[in-house]
Amino acid sequence: MAEKNVTLVSEFLLIAFTDCPEWALPLFLLFLSIYVISLLGNAGMVLLIRVDGRLHTPMYFLLGHLSFVDICYSSTIVPQMLAVLLQQGAALSYTCCAAQFFLFTFFGSIDCYLLALMAYDRYVAVCRPLLYVTIMTEKARWGFVAGAYGAGFSSAFVRTVTAFSLSFCGDNEIDFIFCDLPPLLKLTCGDSYTQEVVIVVFAIFVIPACMVAILVSYLFIVVAIMRIPSAGGRAKTFSTCASHLMTVSLFFGTLIFMYLRDNSGHSSQEDRVVSVFYTTVIPMLNPLIYSMRNKEVKEALRKVLERAELY
Repeated sequence: MAEKNVTLVSEFLLIAFTDCPEWALPLFLLFLSIYVISLLGNAGMVLLIRVDGRLHTPMYFLLGHLSFVDICYSSTIVPQMLAVLLQQGAALSYTCCAAQFFLFTFFGSIDCYLLALMAYDRYVAVCRPLLYVTIMTEKARWGFVAGAYGAGFSSAFVRTVTAFSLSFCGDNEIDFIFCDLPPLLKLTCGDSYTQEVVIVVFAIFVIPACMVAILVSYLFIVVAIMRIPSAGGRAKTFSTCASHLMTVSLFFGTLIFMYLRDNSGHSSQEDRVVSVFYTTVIPMLNPLIYSMRNKEVKEALRKVLERAELY
């Protein structure tokens, strides 16, 4: 057994959905459609923000980066998931599994930080409107985004190195759609307590910390909105935060369900469904949420379509 503890497996076998082969083709077509819509929607949002001068504001600057990260985020997972469905299972080398885990953690962490920054942006806009231009300068925006990317890289690097310093022996089958932490921990052997503590500590600096920042920001926003005398003014101010609140609720709700709950008493099938939602469905929904609820985005999209018709 001691010899197995120091022997790393050469590859992992992803076997998610292989227990229902009759569903492989329908699920492949469904997830492919969702992925294509996600790519088009997020790429379209990035392009729209870039070409329309009225969207060159701090909020849409952050939204553009969120859309770009969502493209990278889903592209890290979905192609591999499609290969699993098409081939009824897929082998992934140890290095590729580590790389996928790193990229997923990297882009997922940036998503969390960007959503927290967008909450701060709404806080400044609602609670400090006269200082908004002074605080959210172009230099500050790039500094915030650079900090999000840097923090995401640091967290992903430490978690990846720690996770893949564990010893894997015996079964190398992962009943999941990609190399994520919960299914990987099921394959470990030997004492992994120290590594798990490090992973959890760094996870606390991402999900709970960003949630606290968002909750505090919206606590001040709600207080400021309640002080507005007219009901119309309160509704108009709250509408500027509605899209962000929907995105935050969907994204963090699934992350909490997946990573911050008791690991006992739930099936791998539940984990697969939840993981599909936050890696595939949410990146598709984000541009739809912002395009449907934001008048500026709808107006910019209408003008772009009108120009396209002229040509």
